[in-house]
Amino acid sequence: MDGTAGTDPGSPGPGNGGSEGNGANSNTAYGHRPFRRSKSHFTDRITADARDGWPVEAGRYRLVVSRACPWASRALVSRRLLGLEDALSLAVADPVQDDRSWRFTLDEGGRDPVLGIRFLSEAYDAREKDHPGGVSVPAIVDIPSGRLVANDYQRLTLDFATEWTALHRPGAPDLYPEPLRAEIDEVMEGIYQDVNNGVYRAGFATGQREYEEAFRDVFRRLELLSERLSDRRYLVGDSITEADIRLFTTLVRFDAVYHGHFKCNLRKLTEDPVLWAYARDLYRTPGFGDTVDFDHIKRHYHRVHTGINPTGIVPAGPDLSGWLTPHHRDQLGGRPFGDGTPPGPPPPAERIPPAGRP
Repeated sequence: MDGTAGTDPGSPGPGNGGSEGNGANSNTAYGHRPFRRSKSHFTDRITADARDGWPVEAGRYRLVVSRACPWASRALVSRRLLGLEDALSLAVADPVQDDRSWRFTLDEGGRDPVLGIRFLSEAYDAREKDHPGGVSVPAIVDIPSGRLVANDYQRLTLDFATEWTALHRPGAPDLYPEPLRAEIDEVMEGIYQDVNNGVYRAGFATGQREYEEAFRDVFRRLELLSERLSDRRYLVGDSITEADIRLFTTLVRFDAVYHGHFKCNLRKLTEDPVLWAYARDLYRTPGFGDTVDFDHIKRHYHRVHTGINPTGIVPAGPDLSGWLTPHHRDQLGGRPFGDGTPPGPPPPAERIPPAGRP
């Protein structure tokens, strides 16, 4: 998926970086080897002052994602909300990896039309041969050189919000407001440890005790988040921040894959009235649901993680129609985009096909 962990089997959480991506191990390794999410290896940053040698520049870089991957989905949401579509082009990988990792088989001829490569690994190798870890998304590639720039899933979207401001659309929201950063960071750390990464710790556990510890962490944190959101529309402040993006990308996958496939089955998202309404509110907010492809999500997890699901059968459910039902969260007040405005519709080439929508 994204790229699980440096020493983890590969595709699921950050196989090397922090997102999904396969390393040298086959998909059958999932669930049979201890799971540990490593730090991203390529941590160069694209900044306004080019301190790492990579200046913010419209048209220079290509964002490579899988719509299946929650870590890459953060970048998709942030890019939409900030209006970076014209400045930062998008490559979408096939949700079903093989042991060579992310493939551009969704594109004509099986090649990315801009980078001209068949596999994301080619951009990794152009940057560093025999690099440690796997090949993960999200990844940013320098178009002129074809080299990977960064795959630091924890930093990428924060830089979109703070370093790419010269390329933001008029009315772009402030997703990481300086006065609230300490609180946002604290909330995000708990979400990352227990929810974003917690579902993977449960899903790829190789022992009962390991699984149950992760299971308890997931639902303890979800209960705390449900309490926090019971009387406020958003996690921090009165508008959407980076914290909401990071929680949403796990919640939107919860019933479709984490509840069954990862055995996080104490309760479904739909059985928590607060979190279910919160998730639906965000899903209906421009920039969130219009980046979600449930078809890619389900096919990736169930077909790639053959160590967990050896038959490769993709479940027909769950019923997705509930995502479009009223949420009533607007009664709590709040301004989704703060002093800004909603983004326009996604570019036609980036619209989710009917198979991926409720």
